Amino acid sequence: MDFVNKLTGAGNNSENRTGENNSGQQSGSGGGFMGKMNNMAGGGAQGEKDEDFLDKGVDFVQEKFIGQGDQSNESAAEQQKDEVISDMIRDKYKGIAGSDFPIKDKEKHYGA
Repeated sequence: MDFVNKLTGAGNNSENRTGENNSGQQSGSGGGFMGKMNNMAGGGAQGEKDEDFLDKGVDFVQEKFIGQGDQSNESAAEQQKDEVISDMIRDKYKGIAGSDFPIKDKEKHYGA
C-alpha cells in the first residue's frame, strides 16, 4: 500500500478537511500522470462542467451543511459518488411522484 501512496503522491502531503494538501493545491486537480488519469475518469474541471443542477445541489449540501469543504474541483471518485446520490434522488422521486425528476441528467464526457 505504501508503494501505491508513493506512486500517487498521497503519502507526501497530508490533506485537511477542505481537500487541500499542505502546498495549497487541491488534491482532485493534481498535475502530472495522476491528474490526467483523474480528468480522463471524469474528475477535475471537466467533470464539474458536466454536472447537472441536481449534482450541483448535492455538492452544495455537502459543502455548506455537511462540511466536506470545497466541491468545485472533485476527484473522479467524488464525482461518481455524487452521481450515485443524484441518481438515487431521481429514482425515489419517480417512485413517489410517478413522473421523472424535473431536472434532466446530463451526459458525462470521459477521456477529455
